[in-house]
Amino acid sequence: MPSRETVDAAEAAAHLTLRLAALERSLAARDKTIQALVTREKDRAGKRHSTFGVMEENAVLQQVVTQKTLELEVQNRKLEQTTSDLRETSRLLEVLLENTPVYIYFKDEQSRFVHFSQSLQNAVHAADAGVLKGKTDFDFFAPAYARETFADEQAILQSGEPIIGKAEKMQHADGRILWTLTTKMPWRNKDGRIIGTFGVSSDLTLIKATQAKLALAQTELLATARQAGMAEIATNVLHNVGNILNSVNVSADLVSSTLRTSRAQGLSRAVQLMHEHAADLGGFLTRDDKGRMLPAYLAQLAQALAAEQQGMAEELARLIRSVDHIKDVVATQQSYAGSSSIVEPVQIRDLAEDALRMNDGSLTRHQVSVVRDFAQTPVLRLDRARVLQILVNLISNAKHAMDGVEDRPHRLTLSIHVAGNADGSKNLRVCVSDEGEGISADNLTRIFAHGFTTRKAGHGFGLHSCALAARQMGGTLTAHSDGPGRGATFTLELPLDTTEGTP
Repeated sequence: MPSRETVDAAEAAAHLTLRLAALERSLAARDKTIQALVTREKDRAGKRHSTFGVMEENAVLQQVVTQKTLELEVQNRKLEQTTSDLRETSRLLEVLLENTPVYIYFKDEQSRFVHFSQSLQNAVHAADAGVLKGKTDFDFFAPAYARETFADEQAILQSGEPIIGKAEKMQHADGRILWTLTTKMPWRNKDGRIIGTFGVSSDLTLIKATQAKLALAQTELLATARQAGMAEIATNVLHNVGNILNSVNVSADLVSSTLRTSRAQGLSRAVQLMHEHAADLGGFLTRDDKGRMLPAYLAQLAQALAAEQQGMAEELARLIRSVDHIKDVVATQQSYAGSSSIVEPVQIRDLAEDALRMNDGSLTRHQVSVVRDFAQTPVLRLDRARVLQILVNLISNAKHAMDGVEDRPHRLTLSIHVAGNADGSKNLRVCVSDEGEGISADNLTRIFAHGFTTRKAGHGFGLHSCALAARQMGGTLTAHSDGPGRGATFTLELPLDTTEGTP
């Protein structure tokens, strides 16, 4: 009969064997090595019968159990942490889907909704997720839009290529229209196989509406700029007409004065004398003292009347030229006043001469000499009215810039050239240079800003409107000055759009 110690040892071995069996079941899928070790140890325990052998085996088994238990605890803690992280990630994803204003959605291979954000559910007026899940865009949107999205998603399924940043006009079945910026990508499983698509769409409707308002505001601003430019032209026309009218008044006064003091009154008296002595006119002219003086007087009178006639003819010619000049200035202004943004063939030299003619009176009054540096240029397609507006303003500003200069002549240079660019393209370059007060470096950075002016009577809109007009034509207007007292140059550059014609 075995001793009590042997029985206790056997019972302990049996108990450990049961624990090992339970451990085998829990670790079978994860650790085949432990299973083999346990099996080996069980075989060894069955072969040994001595008390000390059983106790030794029990100790070994206890050590293995303890070691594997510790390993399981470590793995369990890692598993618990991973599970916790996954739960937190899932919670954050749910928070995102429930609160983001962006439309997020996952679709299967038939473009049916699988997962989606609350914002998308609200956008289609779905009462709950069940209304949207399993449905397609055809159930909520206009057919044309649904066909477009379906085609895009099927293309992604076939090619695996994403669609990034596509602007879409999302039209709902009830007629509502939203603008979205959409990105769609292939949805892959863990093996890399495409099982659907997912996408993100941002609502751009408010941005689109704002852009429309900005475009309208820009149009209104351009219209205001054009009106301001035309007002500047009209002001110059009035100055020119006023100067010409001064010449008209001078000529009219001279003619009127000549007529009032004309020697023709002496002819009337001579005729009266001849009429009084008509019965003996020959005797009167030969024997009477007054009669003998009458032929010489008539000769002198004839010369005086001829001189008067020549003088009045010259004044009348000047008067006619002045009136014609007025008509020319007014006609030139009228030819642009009603012009809209029409691009037409223009010879830029003629346009420059028109701008100078509109400023002619004020240039003369301010004693400004004009240097023309006109290169041969082809006939160009230009917005005649806008270019004239810019040139008239620049010439007028150059004239004012030299008002306070007393130590050198007032000289304005107007140059026209064709300039080449690095990419091989060409620009029309028109420069207006003055030798006036110059521009400081600080003012150069804001010279084209709305409302900025250095003139007391300036409104700060002329150069701003010119810059807008240049930009509208695809060109630029820039300013350069070496500093105060060193003059300035304004340069208008426009793309060279030639048309058939001769220089």
